[in-house]
Amino acid sequence: MSKTTLTPESAYTSPHCIAALTELAMDLRWSWNHRSDALWRRLDPQLWALTHHPSEVLQTVTREKLATALADPKFVRELDRLIAAKRTAEEAPGWFQKTHPHSPLTCVAYFCLEFMLSEALPIYSGGLGNVADDQLKAASDLGVPVVGVGLLYQHGYFRQVIDRDGSQQAIYPYNDPAQMPIRLVRQDDGELLRLKIVLPGDVVWLRIWQVQVGRVKLYLLDTNDAANAPVHRGITSELYGGGSELRLMQEMLLGLGGWRLLAALGLKPTVCHLNEGHAAFVVLERARSFMKENDVSFAVALAATRAGNIFTTHTAVTSGFDLFSPALMEQYLGWYVRERLGLSMPELLALGRRNPDDANEPFNMAYLALRGSGAVNGVSRLHGRVSRHLFAPLFPRWPETEVPIAHITNGVHMPTWDSAEADALWTEACGKDRWLGTATHLDADIRRVTDERIWALRQVGRSTLIDYVRNRLSRQMSANGAEPDEIARTQKILKPEVLTLGFARRFATYKRPNLLLRDPARLLRILTNPEHPVQLILAGKAHPADRAGQALIREWTNFIHTSEGPPPVVFIADYDMLLAEHLVQGVDVWINTPRRPWEACGTSGMKVLVNGGLNLSEIDGWWAEAYMPDVGWAIGDGQEHGEDPDWDAAEADALYERLEQEVIPEFYARDDGGIPEAWVARVRESMARLTPRFSATRTVREYTEQLYLPAAAAYRARAENHGAEAQRLIAWRKEWLSKRTSICFDEVVIETSANQHAIVANVFLGDTSPTTVRVELYADALKGGVAVRQEMTLKRTDGVVSGNHTYETTVPSDRLATDYTARIMPHCIGLSVPLEDDWILWQK
Repeated sequence: MSKTTLTPESAYTSPHCIAALTELAMDLRWSWNHRSDALWRRLDPQLWALTHHPSEVLQTVTREKLATALADPKFVRELDRLIAAKRTAEEAPGWFQKTHPHSPLTCVAYFCLEFMLSEALPIYSGGLGNVADDQLKAASDLGVPVVGVGLLYQHGYFRQVIDRDGSQQAIYPYNDPAQMPIRLVRQDDGELLRLKIVLPGDVVWLRIWQVQVGRVKLYLLDTNDAANAPVHRGITSELYGGGSELRLMQEMLLGLGGWRLLAALGLKPTVCHLNEGHAAFVVLERARSFMKENDVSFAVALAATRAGNIFTTHTAVTSGFDLFSPALMEQYLGWYVRERLGLSMPELLALGRRNPDDANEPFNMAYLALRGSGAVNGVSRLHGRVSRHLFAPLFPRWPETEVPIAHITNGVHMPTWDSAEADALWTEACGKDRWLGTATHLDADIRRVTDERIWALRQVGRSTLIDYVRNRLSRQMSANGAEPDEIARTQKILKPEVLTLGFARRFATYKRPNLLLRDPARLLRILTNPEHPVQLILAGKAHPADRAGQALIREWTNFIHTSEGPPPVVFIADYDMLLAEHLVQGVDVWINTPRRPWEACGTSGMKVLVNGGLNLSEIDGWWAEAYMPDVGWAIGDGQEHGEDPDWDAAEADALYERLEQEVIPEFYARDDGGIPEAWVARVRESMARLTPRFSATRTVREYTEQLYLPAAAAYRARAENHGAEAQRLIAWRKEWLSKRTSICFDEVVIETSANQHAIVANVFLGDTSPTTVRVELYADALKGGVAVRQEMTLKRTDGVVSGNHTYETTVPSDRLATDYTARIMPHCIGLSVPLEDDWILWQK
């Protein structure tokens, strides 16, 4: 899009002003920057309040209103100021450029099946898209060179209607690209950029759309092209719809088509970030591209390119992995595998199987992602542990703690989720650049904010939320045919001065959205206490195929409608990003009740932090590492109890007790000025300690420094000189595989003195060089500690009997000698063990 510079003299030149407005509307920076809100509100206050969607406002505003605004010099000066600020933000060096000016990291390609950037672009379902959205925005703020790749869905995820019986109904409105902040990508000659991908019996054409996200570009692929057969136009019809065949085609488009798109754009990423296993086919296409460019085998190409791939898993249960039957894989990928990769189907399927020799085992996309990446991570500390357990079958002889999966805890993009009032408070206390990666001492700055200022923030946030919920509930009831007097009565249910709890999640059984409803009579007593009243706002969707989740919604709607007199509880239909923004900006307490450890991270509770909301949550996901008694409340004992109904009952009782004995009394204990001092102190500490720690700023910095930069360096080292280093590693492994079968332990002797154990291991290596192995002493971690891994030193090589070697080491005798076991593993400079070679031999 061309850039427009305005001056007061050009103020009345409508084309220039409209071009400037269009440029602002088409850059999703407005979704986290409040500066332009007044501009769009001026053009159409009602539509802006309903949608917060600049491009829709600009398309819908009447000519008369637009002409009036453009005739106002003040409006045009503000437009000029916003355009100038946008230019400055785009051109200024960010944290990345200042901190890593000579980095080998030139481009990160971020692949994800969904992105939750704005309600103006409804191509998301929930948590995964939320994480992708917040990380793209933080990358823009920090100047990290990221480009996003996803799909444009004609219907996106379903929209929810709650009918008069309290049941969920799914509808699928069409996403009109003309009304969204996206544009078709064209080639230099003005022709549309279109790509093709081969599917069984036909070629499918892909259209390409660009989304501007501040400094970052997101590209979306779309099969709704007139040249495609109707069945293929529908491949990108909806997110998480259809069966395995549709999902496989979508994931082929994302991975194979996504990499080809980057090549067509002239982009050469050094790092590919696979945000979930959906994107794993990019492993294959990136390797194929390297094969073609360097005339090497697939094995060499994979060894070279995997070093630059990063796989983030979000799955907490094995049922969350995408599995495809061997027959379906053959049908859709057989030709590609044989003709383009030079592999047989069994060789390809082995990359996605636990047992390569099991012809009936389905193909697991997460296994392909892991075997095609140089680094793997979970999304919270606890989830890292859970992921190591899930992927342990791929490393059968290794301790679970050494399964090569790290963690980087998710964070949220605070500027997206803060209210205008919270933004003002943080700006006053910490400065306007606080989320750009360079600010320090944010905690100390927030701790200086007065009780009065923090309480005023909370009062305004709650009141604004109640107004929004009343209006949205009115529209919801009107659409269901409710009578005016019934609608009027519901407007009195919620009150702006009452303690407000929020629960908004996907309704699934493992999230236990009805834990709070386990004892309806007790809940009703809590809510309707005349001295200390409480109100509850609920929202959430159940997948259209999840009958159990939909039943949980009906339980809540039945409770709301069958109680004597309407309880202070509302269920707002069609949980979307706009509703989420209002909820996290206004609720006093965010409730989260998943069944541990099935919440991989859970970012919804993080969003209330910047707005002064507090969390009452199961000790799971992010809360397992965030919770301290002075920043919120918790239920659970930090252990796993499966689906034990007795434990569910105990936790429901604990939830009620926290509310009755701690949360509610603290909220209503006021000083002479009407301020709940203890509550505000808790809010202040939560804001100060947790908000910076669980921001996407911190998350993206960690991804950059812990994963992206090392991956870029590793990829360059393996890829240069036509993959010479990758070829060396492949040759080394081929020789290693032929020799390792003769390796064995002869004898291990331990001598114990007062202070240490002296261990001597006699090892037979055959004709394997000692430089190709690492001999270690290992002991499992004691409670609260870490495992012992101590390398043993080669002391002697038998000159008479070839292949016998003696290794020695000493360890403190504060543990039993029997705790220690010797082991042998491969060693090669540049090889990641056990990720790239999981062979290991233990002392018997």
